[in-house]
Amino acid sequence: MELFTKIDIPASSIRINYTSRIAFFGSCFADNISAQFAARKFSVLANPFGTVYNPVSIAGQIRAIADGKVFGEKDVFQDARGLQDVRGKQDARGPWYSWDAHGSLSGATREECIEKLNEAAKRTREFLKQADVVFITLGTAFVYYLKDGDSSSVGNAHGRAVANCHRQAPALFERRMITVEEAARALENIVRDLHRLNPKSHIVFTVSPLRHMGDGAHNNTLSKATLLLAINSIKQKTMDSIGSASLQNDKASRASTGYFPSYEIVMDELRDYRFYADDMVHLSKTAEEYIFERMAETYCSEKTRADIAQVEKLMRMANHRIADPESPATHAFAEKILAQAGELEKKIPGLDLSEEKQKFRETTLHVRG
Repeated sequence: MELFTKIDIPASSIRINYTSRIAFFGSCFADNISAQFAARKFSVLANPFGTVYNPVSIAGQIRAIADGKVFGEKDVFQDARGLQDVRGKQDARGPWYSWDAHGSLSGATREECIEKLNEAAKRTREFLKQADVVFITLGTAFVYYLKDGDSSSVGNAHGRAVANCHRQAPALFERRMITVEEAARALENIVRDLHRLNPKSHIVFTVSPLRHMGDGAHNNTLSKATLLLAINSIKQKTMDSIGSASLQNDKASRASTGYFPSYEIVMDELRDYRFYADDMVHLSKTAEEYIFERMAETYCSEKTRADIAQVEKLMRMANHRIADPESPATHAFAEKILAQAGELEKKIPGLDLSEEKQKFRETTLHVRG
């Protein structure tokens, strides 16, 4: 008896194993799924400029990375909300932000903020040059545009698209839902710029199943439909599992671009509210783990899935709470973890358990001391 509709996911030529380098860009769903890979000790880069929800802003971030942009004074601004004294003089204590990045890259000074941006850009550029797979998770088709922005810098008459508003005054922005054509153009730019950095990297688009209920149920549906139509448009025009003729003629493009149905899995397979968190919007850990399992089925070989199971078993042991750090039992437990970690690293190419081994080496030294 079939009790739910299972989404059929076409076979993929993309293969992920422990030698793979995997990057994630996009909404908080990208953070959540990348954490599933990281917890199983895959090499992961996740949202180096913070969460970003719309395709235009993602495209802007990746373009800056591909161009080798060096951030400077014109790329940051100071938060002046409520920072004027009774005489109207500016108080210089406000943090500095970038419209292109999350608040986690802010700085107490202009120089600190710029330094964080350039460090993130350099680290991301080096990772993407060697990335095997890049997952792009689209959350919404609504975009905030800075009214006084330099429209020439983004090729849009509505002003500069911002990745984060940093709680600035709403009057500074125009917020609108982009068209399917605008979204598709952003996706084309993402593919082009990622392949400029690394012609061999595979790109997988997915749409976040998390609903943006602040826009209302109908607008959320229209927003998700816009993203899905844009991805479908790109696939029809320039993408399939082996690359279209136009891409094959472009020596900069030698890798596949695909789609993973995260949105459809949640809407059809996990439609029950028991798969949601308490806010009834975000997904539960069970749902996130299930989506990871479907991704592993799609992109990992049977051997790699067996490797994942062994790593999961070791990590459950390694994350076990130690009640008495100085007991002989703790020493024996630490030695067991160290031995098993070493064996797994020999058995699974690319697996790096150095963090866990260091932790338990320190435990054994503590017990001996």
